[in-house]
Amino acid sequence: MASKLKTFTNLHGYTITTLLHQSRSLSSNPSSRILTPINQSHYRKRILLANLLHRYGFPPSSLQHFLSRNNHLLNLDLVETEASLGILLSLKIPQKSLVSLICDCPNVLRSEFLRKWRVPLFDCGKHGVSSSAIKSVLEHSSRIGIGPDKFYECIRVLKGLGFCDSTVSRILSSFPGVLLVNEIEIHRKIEFLVGIDIPRDNIERFFHVFPEVLGIGTETRLKPLLDEFIKMGFSKDDIKEEIAREPRVLGLELGELPRCLELINTLKCREVIRLSIISEGAFRAGFEVKLRVDCLCKYGLIRRDAFKVVWKEPRVILYEIEDIEKKIEFLTNRMGFHINCLADVPEYLGVNLQKQIVPRYNVIDYLKLKGGLGCDIGLKGLIKPSMKRFYNLYVKPYPECERIFGKRKENARVNKRHPAGLWKLMKPPSYLTTKEDVVNMKSFIESLA
Repeated sequence: MASKLKTFTNLHGYTITTLLHQSRSLSSNPSSRILTPINQSHYRKRILLANLLHRYGFPPSSLQHFLSRNNHLLNLDLVETEASLGILLSLKIPQKSLVSLICDCPNVLRSEFLRKWRVPLFDCGKHGVSSSAIKSVLEHSSRIGIGPDKFYECIRVLKGLGFCDSTVSRILSSFPGVLLVNEIEIHRKIEFLVGIDIPRDNIERFFHVFPEVLGIGTETRLKPLLDEFIKMGFSKDDIKEEIAREPRVLGLELGELPRCLELINTLKCREVIRLSIISEGAFRAGFEVKLRVDCLCKYGLIRRDAFKVVWKEPRVILYEIEDIEKKIEFLTNRMGFHINCLADVPEYLGVNLQKQIVPRYNVIDYLKLKGGLGCDIGLKGLIKPSMKRFYNLYVKPYPECERIFGKRKENARVNKRHPAGLWKLMKPPSYLTTKEDVVNMKSFIESLA
């Protein structure tokens, strides 16, 4: 069997290694040592398909997993598969996006599917529709079986409203479900926005910022949501102002804003933090809580734990979403912790990434490699100690960690608040003591006795 595998030595090494591993497992079982012609053809197709995908940008580390999940791709004709990949590249889809599209929806490699979509998507690409919009449309249509006729109709409606190419691309990219929204419903959304005093010339900007509003029911969600805001005590002017300022407000679920405001009212934090949170009004503060909760849920936390994290670490509300995402990605990708650790140590999101988290992690990682730690240091042991305690425990005993952690300036001189010699100018004038003053002081003391 090994001699048969050597005929493929000119193919990609990762695939050959994988097949050799499979051959050893076959040789360990005497009843399966004979490789039938059917198995030979199966392995050969697998190798050829793996090398074809690798040429089009697939990382070798993910090929084995992808092919094992999509064995039906082996039944496709290899020539047609290569032609499908060529069609996808002709649509000017970036390589990373192409790999992501095929991994998420391998059915886009079917030749009959791409034959239907090649001409309409190629025409839209020439008219300014972005590659990210084309990717979203292909992914969505592959999953639910939408034909090009729906795509043509959607483009006609959006262009008929006077939307520019960038807005159309934005809508298709962020909300490809617009292909299933009929023209009447789109006009209802516009009339609803006009009814809350959104100027008609600002409708395009509204859809550009929050295209998902096209998929929200006007009668079932949007109008009941406005009624809920009014019942909470917000005036119509405040509501209109907040919606015009941040269109994503209309994405709130019914009952979500009251829960966020209840969380703010029960916060146990310093008064300075509380005032900073509500500095722009209660409505805005509640929406900021919603955005942070959604951010945590996007990375895998359940909603209850996300609210718990925000309640225990209120400073999260004051941080930008981008900063929170950087901390979470560093936690999961670099430090190797699960996102659920934040439910136990929410303080992680309240400290500075570059000044505290990264130096501490580098020190612990170095000591772990050197064997200088007697036990595993979890996220709690990494974040909870004060700067001085962490320094005394893990940095001070190891001089080489000074460079990693950064030297503490304990003996640095504190800059004086006032220039030298200023006390002489502020010294009160002295007066001579006369005999009369002495007599007066003595008489005063004697009166006290």
